[in-house]
Amino acid sequence: MNLAVVGMQWGDEGKGKIVDILSEEFDCVTRYQGGHNAGHTVSFGNRRHVLHLIPSGIFQPKVTCVVGCGVVLDPLALIEESQAMEQVMSIHTEGRLFVSNRCHLILPYHRVLEAAIEKQLGERRIGTTSRGIGPAYEDKMGRRGLRVCDLMSPETLREKIAGLVAEKNRTLEALKYPQTIEPDPICDSYAGYGEKIKKYVCDTSALLNKLIREGKRILFEGAQGTLLDVDHGTFPYVTSSNAAAGGVSAGVGISPKYVHRVLGICKAYTTRVGGGPFPTESAEAGEQLRNRGNEYGSTTGRPRRCGWFDGPAGRYAAMINALDSLTVTKVDVLDAFAEIPFCIDYKYRGSILTEFPADVAILSAVEPVYKTMRGWQAATAGIREWSKLPGAAQDYLKFLSDYLEVPLSMVSTSPSRDETIRL
Repeated sequence: MNLAVVGMQWGDEGKGKIVDILSEEFDCVTRYQGGHNAGHTVSFGNRRHVLHLIPSGIFQPKVTCVVGCGVVLDPLALIEESQAMEQVMSIHTEGRLFVSNRCHLILPYHRVLEAAIEKQLGERRIGTTSRGIGPAYEDKMGRRGLRVCDLMSPETLREKIAGLVAEKNRTLEALKYPQTIEPDPICDSYAGYGEKIKKYVCDTSALLNKLIREGKRILFEGAQGTLLDVDHGTFPYVTSSNAAAGGVSAGVGISPKYVHRVLGICKAYTTRVGGGPFPTESAEAGEQLRNRGNEYGSTTGRPRRCGWFDGPAGRYAAMINALDSLTVTKVDVLDAFAEIPFCIDYKYRGSILTEFPADVAILSAVEPVYKTMRGWQAATAGIREWSKLPGAAQDYLKFLSDYLEVPLSMVSTSPSRDETIRL
């Protein structure tokens, strides 16, 4: 059985920990979209490690890890991350990590362009990680991007980069951005990166289909969350790829029929980073949720916006992904609250909305309708058995699962690998 693990909110749901736990039961963990703007944090013992490109299954010694063609790749970020695995974690990546030769590349000019565009947008800026992800996807869809296979052909790489740099400089000039890009340093450095990563590069679509034919079990790992999906999220305040389960097939090069089940992950409350509508954001409780949940971006360190659980958004994500089961993380963050509001509906211009709105102007104007749940005001951090959760915590989780109409399979009570309830 192959499993897709997807985030149900605006990312940061705790997918890294859950994939790390589940990967012990799989032969291969495959990343299908996003770039090194994602940050998957895995904690075990007193150690904490943040992954940006390498799939979270790397910590399980017998698991093969694949970076699929739907990922946009900064080769330097991959080199640095793999070196950290070797030097800090004593984990050997060669022979276990495979990168698609069809991944599109992030180049230095993508970061410069992203900064220029965000500056021009002013107050309307998206609030990106400024790592060049969006412009790299733009070049992919504009059919002018460079791919990992181009790094493997250094004799033509210089000419391709020089042509693209000339185009980007014209764009920067039109944006009146005070920076010009020089092609030679990029050509030299990227030729060197190609030499360093070629030991990982292969046709990963062929590899994955071979594993499937052999009966191996594959876990598909997404980055970000459903509400950041470029097609199904809160556009334009989204990422540049398909983070929902529908992105798996195209993002790794397999048939959709090989994705057998989908697991959705959500926090017991809601967070988001950057701009965009957030109906349940709480000025009153946000700071307490942020401090208790250590809600700061794994990649950027930015403080996350915090609020109560958004039921309509959760139902929408459950529908888009056709979830088979549900994992709820960070239940312990709610331990301090005597009452816990849970958004059950959106009201807009006096009427209850029956669908999740496509227009962010409407989503920004909705009034959340809350059901107030009884808090438990008792420590749940580290609990590993359902029966040991306070009754009110069990009631909250049952209500959440029933509301979403998705059965609950796991509950995370701390960042540590082993402090998880499995149902």
